[in-house]
Amino acid sequence: MPTPAIARLPVLLLACTLFAHPAARADEGMWLLNAPPTRQLQDRHKFAPSPQWLEHLQRSCVRFQTGGSGSIVSSSGLVMTNHHVGSDMLLKLSTKDANLLETGFYARTREQELKCPDLELNILWEIEDVTGKVTASTRPEMSPAAAGEARRQAIAAIEKSSKDATGLKSEVVTLYGGAKYHIYRYRSYTDIRLVFAPEEAIAFYGGDTDNFEFPRYDLDCCFFRIYDHNTPLDTSKNHLAWSSSGAADNDLIFVCGHPGHTDRLNTLDHLKITRDDELPRRLGEYWRREIKDQTFAGRSAENSRIVRDDLFGVANSRKAVTGQLAGLLDPAILIAKHGTEIKLRDSIASHPEQSRQWGGAWDDIARIKKHEQTFAERRALLDKVLGGWGGSRLMAHAVTLVRLADELPKPSAERLKEYGDAHLDSTYLGLYSPEPIYDALEVHFLSETIQRCAERFGAGDPTVLAMLSGKSPIDRATDLVKACTLRDPDARKALASGGEKAILASGDPMILLARALDPEARALRTQFEDTVESPLRDAYSKVAAAQFAALGDSVYPDATFTLRLAFGTVKGWTRAGEHIPAHTVLSGLYQRAAERKGQEGFELPHSWIAAKDKLNPATPFNFVCTADIIGGNSGSPVVNTSGEVVGLIFDGNLDSLVGDFVYDERANRAVAVDSRALIEAIRIVYGAEGLAAEITAK
Repeated sequence: MPTPAIARLPVLLLACTLFAHPAARADEGMWLLNAPPTRQLQDRHKFAPSPQWLEHLQRSCVRFQTGGSGSIVSSSGLVMTNHHVGSDMLLKLSTKDANLLETGFYARTREQELKCPDLELNILWEIEDVTGKVTASTRPEMSPAAAGEARRQAIAAIEKSSKDATGLKSEVVTLYGGAKYHIYRYRSYTDIRLVFAPEEAIAFYGGDTDNFEFPRYDLDCCFFRIYDHNTPLDTSKNHLAWSSSGAADNDLIFVCGHPGHTDRLNTLDHLKITRDDELPRRLGEYWRREIKDQTFAGRSAENSRIVRDDLFGVANSRKAVTGQLAGLLDPAILIAKHGTEIKLRDSIASHPEQSRQWGGAWDDIARIKKHEQTFAERRALLDKVLGGWGGSRLMAHAVTLVRLADELPKPSAERLKEYGDAHLDSTYLGLYSPEPIYDALEVHFLSETIQRCAERFGAGDPTVLAMLSGKSPIDRATDLVKACTLRDPDARKALASGGEKAILASGDPMILLARALDPEARALRTQFEDTVESPLRDAYSKVAAAQFAALGDSVYPDATFTLRLAFGTVKGWTRAGEHIPAHTVLSGLYQRAAERKGQEGFELPHSWIAAKDKLNPATPFNFVCTADIIGGNSGSPVVNTSGEVVGLIFDGNLDSLVGDFVYDERANRAVAVDSRALIEAIRIVYGAEGLAAEITAK
C-alpha cells in the first residue's frame, strides 16, 4: 500500500534534488537522436539542434561491436576512439617481439595500416518505430513465456525483413523497459585498419591509481580507418570537423556515443536486490579474477603481455562495481528513489483504470527479481565455462559451432537471437577470426572457470563431473586445450560448413564438452527468458506507461548500447571543500611524473620525455564536463554547438560510478582529452604530421 502522504514530506524534498522531472533536471539524460531534448536545451542553454545537425552527428558516429564508441574525423574514413577501446586489437596485432601496447604504432602510409582480425564498426543510418509491429504479436491471455516467445519471433522477423529489404544490419531495440521498440539500421564494416596508437603508458597514465579520478593526464586515443572494397571509405559528407580552439569553461558541449546499460527505471525493490545480491556477487568474482590474472601475469613477461587486456578490463570493472555499490549504500539515493516511487504509485492509485492496468507492476518486479536469484549464479558461471567474458576462446568457438549446427536448420525467427539471419554476419566474423590464441592463457581461463563451478556447486555436481572428467581443473583444462583442433580458422570453417553431421562426428574434446554442457546452458537461458526477461519486460513497460502518464513523453530511456545524445557544460566541481578546476594542462603531466617518480603507472614514455621542451606547457590536456555518460561512451566525441570536435571522452570521475542508477550534476563528471592536446601530441611527440593534417583539414 502507498505510504500516507504525511510521512512522505521529507522524502519528497530530497527526491526533488535527484529524481525531479527530467525537463527540469539540469544536464541529465542519454537522449534518443530521433527524440532530442530540444525544450530542455532551449530553456537551459538557448540552443536547439536542427534536424540536419543531428543527422550529421548521427552519421559521423561509430559503434565498436567490441564495446565502445568512436567518430569519423576525416573525409577518408578515419575513426577516432580511445586507446582502451582499441587495446584488444592492439593485442591481437602484437607479437612476442612487437608489443604495440608498449611501443605504440603509427602507419605513415596507407600501405602500412594494419588490418584488424575481427573488428566490426557500425554507423547508425536509419531509425524506425516498430512498437506496433512488436506489440501486435502478443495477446492479453498469453502467459509471460508465450508472450516472450511471440515477441522474440516477431522481432527476429522484423530484423530479417529489414535486412532483406535494405541490406543494412538491422536491430530491434527495446526502449523504456518494453514500452517502445525501434529498429536501428546500420551500415556495417569489417575491413578496419589500425592507423595510430600512442604507448599505453601515456594512454593510461596514472594506471589504476588515477582511474576514475581527476585531475588526469591521459592521451587515451586510437585511430582506425574504415575500408570498403579495399579502398578507404569516402566519408566526405559524414565526418566531424576539428576545433582548433577546444572548449572553455561553461561552454555548452554534446557527447554522442553508445552508453551500454543503465538501470534508472529500476524500482526500489529491484535496486535493493542489486545492492544486496547482484553487485556483491559480481564484485567478489572481479576481485578473484583480478588476483588470478595478476598471479598468471607474474609468471613471465609473455604471460603479462597476453593477459594484459583481460586484467585491465577486470580491474576497471572491479572499480566500477565498487563505485556502484557504494552509491547504492548511500541512504540518500534510495530515500530519493523511494520518494519518487511513492509519488508515482499514489498518482496511479488515484485513477482506478490506471491502478488496474499498472498498479501491480512494482510487486511483480520484486517477485521476479527474487526468483532470478535462485539460478542467476549458476547461469553466470556456466556461461563463463562456455566461453563467456573471461572464458576460453577455444571453448567459445566450440559452443558457437555446436549451436550453429543446431540452430541453422530452424526458421530464422525460431533461432537463438545471435543465430538469426540478421545477426549471422557478426557471429561468423567472430567465429572465423584469425586472432592469435595462446595455449597458456586458454588453460588459465578454462581451469579457473571450471574450478569456480566446482567450488560453488560442489565437486559431485553432475555438470561439474562432466567438466572435470575425473581430473583436477588444471589437468582437465590442459588436456582440453592441448588436444583441441579449433585454433585454425579453416578448421572452424570446415566444421561450420559440415553442419550437424560434422559436429556429431567430431572427436574434438572442446566440441564434446560443449555438447555435454550446452543442454543445461540452454535450459537456464530459457528459464531466464521465460520467467525473468519476458515478465520483467511486461512489468517495466507498465512502470514506463505510468511515467508517461505522469510526466509526458519528455523522458529518456535507459541506455541500451545504442546511439544517444548527452549534453552539458565544461565545468569543475567541489570535493571535500576543494574546488577541482575543469582543465588540466601539459605542464601538469610533467609535474605529476616528478611527484610520483618510481611509482607504477607514472613513468613517462621516452617519446614524451624527449618532447618536453617542444610542447606548449599551457596547452589544455584533459577536461571534465557535466554530460551524462556511462560505460560504452568510451571513445565518444565531444562536440560544440557547431558540431566540431573539442574533445574525446575516456572516463568518468568517481562520483559518476553510481550513474547506472542516478545522475547528480553536483559532482558527476565525464572526463575527456582536449582536442588541442590531441593534435599537439600527434604532431610534436609522434611526428605524425600527415595524420594531424588529415584530422584538421577543412
